[in-house]
Amino acid sequence: MNYSYKQIWLINYPVMMSLLIEQLINITDAIFLGHVGEVELGASALAGIYYMAIYMLGFGFSLGLQVLIARRNGEGRLTDTGRTFFQGVYFLLVLAVAVFVLSKLFSPLLLRSLIKSDDVYQAVVEYIRWRDYGFLFAFPVLAYRAFFVGITKTGILTVNSIVMLVANILFNYWLIFGKMGMPALGISGAAMASSLSGLVSLLFFVIYMCGRLPKDKYGLSATWDFQVLKELFNLSFWTMVRSFFCVAPWFLFFIAIEHLGKSQLAVANVVRSISTIFFVVVNSFATTTSALVSNLIGAGKQTEVLSVCRKIIRLSYGTGLPLIVLTFICSDWVLRIYTNDEALIRLAYYPFLVMLSNYFLAVPGYTYCNAVIGTGHTRLAFGFQVMTIVIYLFYLYLISSCMNVPLAVYWTAEHLYVVLLFVFSYIYMRKKYV
Repeated sequence: MNYSYKQIWLINYPVMMSLLIEQLINITDAIFLGHVGEVELGASALAGIYYMAIYMLGFGFSLGLQVLIARRNGEGRLTDTGRTFFQGVYFLLVLAVAVFVLSKLFSPLLLRSLIKSDDVYQAVVEYIRWRDYGFLFAFPVLAYRAFFVGITKTGILTVNSIVMLVANILFNYWLIFGKMGMPALGISGAAMASSLSGLVSLLFFVIYMCGRLPKDKYGLSATWDFQVLKELFNLSFWTMVRSFFCVAPWFLFFIAIEHLGKSQLAVANVVRSISTIFFVVVNSFATTTSALVSNLIGAGKQTEVLSVCRKIIRLSYGTGLPLIVLTFICSDWVLRIYTNDEALIRLAYYPFLVMLSNYFLAVPGYTYCNAVIGTGHTRLAFGFQVMTIVIYLFYLYLISSCMNVPLAVYWTAEHLYVVLLFVFSYIYMRKKYV
């Protein structure tokens, strides 16, 4: 199990494409809403990050599920991969219902206490009111993704994501602007479109698994196993909390920018939307890292862990750098996809450049942090995350306390975040696996 660059790429590529296409759903929301109005464009940033913060609870659990499935796959216990998968599905379904109900009850009150502008608040609440339904579909989909990544058969993820993206674009066009006999719903239509595309994704996975996978080989029978669920929860609890705390500071970041004004919030959403392309590259390789590290440990090949991490980092740079250069050269064209407002484009330029530079630091930071997760030490990874976030928020507080700080300076908080994450994770991996 000595992974070559080609093997790593073949495993990672479908993961990257599935994440990219899913992020294109958020990007298309921003592009469509950018042509509705400045308030809607800015509000979709706050609403999207708020939704994502809650979503990351399920995503974090799926990381632990993926690690456990990958460990069973590496040990050659294929029938246990399906048993583990179903325990993950059960838990994620319960979690989806819980966060749906809690969000319906408390989101309007929480958002009212944080958002300054009445117009932005109303738009955010309109979005969340319909986006909440997405949890009921997105959380079970995470279990399917964890299963396919864990057994390193990731090709189907790309197909699923393409289907999901096409559905989202059609629903956005129909519901935001009122086409095909539909009412023009604006930001509410964007939320409905995203939730409905999640339903399409879930149905696709259910049909595929029922019709195409060998059930006996992978133990795909809907059985209940409390011991497996307990082991899974013990492993995944810390990845759940860690993943939530990964994104929650982003919400506070946008709250701080919202207080600067509607234009700054709209610009921040444009820059954030563009940054998701690069986040996909980093996160896909990081996700692959945790799966491969877990497989190596399951196969008793701990000495190859750091070598795989270094290969993944090189591949990440090789993939991302051409995109960064191209995006920089075409910066004016890229920004105009979202808006034709000359003032917003000028305001976005320097934050855009700072965002691009963050890629160089994010690659090793996320790679080694996910390597720690792949070792099964999820509580330790959470500890690294907490220390990083505390310093990040303190830095953000210092910036927001100063008067007339340029928006680009706010973006340097992301540099600090990934550098600290790298330092903590790399020191641990060097001590453990050298």
